[in-house]
Amino acid sequence: MTLVVLACLWVIAGALVAMLPMRHQYAPGIALLALAPVLIWMIGRDYGVLPAALEALALVSMFRNPLRYFARRLMGEKPEVPK
Repeated sequence: MTLVVLACLWVIAGALVAMLPMRHQYAPGIALLALAPVLIWMIGRDYGVLPAALEALALVSMFRNPLRYFARRLMGEKPEVPK
């Protein structure tokens, strides 16, 4: 399976997870968030910095609320989890 196909499958999986109810999004969303840096690194290695940077921007846009939550947790705050 090529890297482009893997990236497309990641995007489709992200769209499918987004359609789930909020309480069912946590586990698959964390898995997608954990796989994203590896995929970004592989794209950067094979296609260059610009595609990897664009993918990183898309990741931050797509996962802005979970990333904000984890950043607050790292700073010692106790942010509220949406229900």
